[in-house]
Amino acid sequence: MNKGNLYLIPTPLGETGFDSALPAFNLQILQRIDTFIVEELRTARRFLRKAGYLKDFETVTFYLLNEHTPDDEVAGMLVNAMNGHHVGLLSEAGLPCIADPGNIAVRLAHQKGIRVIPLTGPSSIMLALMASGLNGQNFVFHGYLPVKPDERTKALRELEHAASKGNQTQIFIETPYRNLQMLESIVKTCNSSLTLCIAADLTLETEWIRSMPLNEWKRQKPELHKRPAVFLLGNG
Repeated sequence: MNKGNLYLIPTPLGETGFDSALPAFNLQILQRIDTFIVEELRTARRFLRKAGYLKDFETVTFYLLNEHTPDDEVAGMLVNAMNGHHVGLLSEAGLPCIADPGNIAVRLAHQKGIRVIPLTGPSSIMLALMASGLNGQNFVFHGYLPVKPDERTKALRELEHAASKGNQTQIFIETPYRNLQMLESIVKTCNSSLTLCIAADLTLETEWIRSMPLNEWKRQKPELHKRPAVFLLGNG
C-alpha cells in the first residue's frame, strides 16, 4: 500500500484575505485531506471553513499537537498516512514548524518514510527580514528571549556581540503584551550604534515596519501593545 503525504499547511498571520496570503493551490490540496494535526482545534476549524473546506467535520480526524503533547503520542497521528491517507499539519499562524511544535511530527514522518510536502505561505520572520534592510546573508532566529530581567539582559548582550562582531542579524519575538518592555530592554542594554527593526502586524492593514539606529528609538516609542511583532538587531 502506498503511504499518504504529510502536507505542511501555512495559515494567514491574522485577519487578512486568503487570496493575498495563500496560493490557490494550497486551498485545492486541503480538499484532499481528512486528517489534520493542529495546535488548537477551534482556530483550525475556523481556518478550514474560511478557506472553503467542504468536508463535514464529523468525518474528519483532528489531532492536537502543542507544547503539552507527550512525544510518544505523536506517532499515532501519522497512522492514517501509513495507511495511504494524506495528513495535513496546520500552523496557528504562518508556517508550520517555525516557532511551533510541529517539527516533531515532521521528524517522525521522515523516519517512517512518509513524504513531507511544505506548501507556500507567509512567514513573519522572513517578511520582517526582507523589510529590515539588515544582513539577509547571515542571520539567526532565537524565538523568545528570557522573561527574567537579568537573564534577558545577558541574552541581549550576547545578541549584541553577534550582531556587532559577526555582522549577523539577530531575530527574535516576544509575547505581544510584553513588546514595550522588550523595546525598553533593548534600548537600555544594546550599543546605540546598532540598528533595530520592528515589524508589527505583518500582512495586515495595520502593518507597521520601522528600521532605525537604537539611539533614535529612544525618542520614539511606538504603540506595540498586544500587536504581533518581530524584532531584528544588526548593523545598519
